[in-house]
Amino acid sequence: MAKLYFRYGAMSSSKTANAIMVKYNYAEQGQQALLVKPAIDIRDGERTIRSRSGLEDSCVLFQEMDLEAIKAHTYDCIIVDEAQFLTREEVLLLTDLVDIYDVPVICYGLRADFQGNLFEGSQWLLAWADTIEEVKTICWCGRKATFNARLDGQGGITKVGEQVVLGANDKYVGLCRRHWKQNDPGPGHRKGENV
Repeated sequence: MAKLYFRYGAMSSSKTANAIMVKYNYAEQGQQALLVKPAIDIRDGERTIRSRSGLEDSCVLFQEMDLEAIKAHTYDCIIVDEAQFLTREEVLLLTDLVDIYDVPVICYGLRADFQGNLFEGSQWLLAWADTIEEVKTICWCGRKATFNARLDGQGGITKVGEQVVLGANDKYVGLCRRHWKQNDPGPGHRKGENV
């Protein structure tokens, strides 16, 4: 019986690497998984996902998914990267793929933005997913990182601005709640310190 999975984690928790590895594992078993991402994520190219660890794979954009092929069970699994950028309607479509067509869907993404607010896609995945799992990483202090901090370019972090500003280690860092509340990005990110 198929399920909708939401695997969330802070920045640098290897979500994309996990998504690529899951696709690889399906291929190793002679099965086909479809790797998908929202069109807003163009950091690594329009139809590519790339992890910070160097893994990369091709994908299709969410609106390009061939629903007829999915309904015909051409794919054994749908894997969605950067799922926080999905809309409510797109998450609802994923629930239909699971509930009506019995195709498992595994979504990877951030739970909350740099201000601590839920993303739209994450909100609905948290509400509707059958299985919710945390992909863990650590803060610079060693505690579990649960917050995504946006670097301000001046050695600190900011909590003002647009919700979506694409970037990776150059713009964001995963922090524990304590250091997120203290606006402390940690050694290497503070003004005058080198990484």
